[in-house]
Amino acid sequence: MPPRTIIRKEEWERRLREVQVTKDDLNRLIMDYLVIEGYKSAAEEFSDEANVPPPVDFESIESRMVIREALQRGDIEEAISRMNDLNPEILDTNPALYFHLQQQKLIEHIRHGRITEALTFAQDELAPRGEESPEFLAELERTMALLAFDSSSSAPPAISELLSPAQRMKTAGEVNAAILESLSQGKEVKLVQLLKLLCWSEGMLADRADFPKIDLQEGLVATGRKEATDDSIMGE
Repeated sequence: MPPRTIIRKEEWERRLREVQVTKDDLNRLIMDYLVIEGYKSAAEEFSDEANVPPPVDFESIESRMVIREALQRGDIEEAISRMNDLNPEILDTNPALYFHLQQQKLIEHIRHGRITEALTFAQDELAPRGEESPEFLAELERTMALLAFDSSSSAPPAISELLSPAQRMKTAGEVNAAILESLSQGKEVKLVQLLKLLCWSEGMLADRADFPKIDLQEGLVATGRKEATDDSIMGE
């Protein structure tokens, strides 16, 4: 087996400096983040100051945020109504998303103790969809299992998590992604995509070499390997 290559910190930093990243590239990354995360005012100001055209209409950002806020407070009917006002095809062409919104509405009935309404709603709206899809049926059964427990604290984590704020956030994130897709906009922040690519690249390179890893809090850190031969060291 050939010796592992060891790349010293100085050499690694020199190579990083050789990579050309323009100010326009960075500005577009910032704008992408502001738009996808819904910071309308900040996006407008940044667009004016940095002369970066927005990838979508600013009013669509406001619409997405109103819908997200409705979902985060559990007002599913308001969210669905506003989605249909924005683009009725989103729900018409995405049965999984529509089911998850209806599932969230069922969760809200159970959360507020509206048991009769929950049972009726599950039977009329969700059960027929569960018959069409094993995945939907499993999610319906998991949601209905909430009724078997006196409180969320007594339910298994896989059940009780449905009543957590994270569940509302999950549904809101799915809706946000669907709206962005309907606008021909990326569903995930490009900075997040770049971080995923960085982690994958480091994992691939780690199989063949020792090199400085990037710590997102501390910055570039040196490799922990101390032994090296002249033939295997780069940057000397």
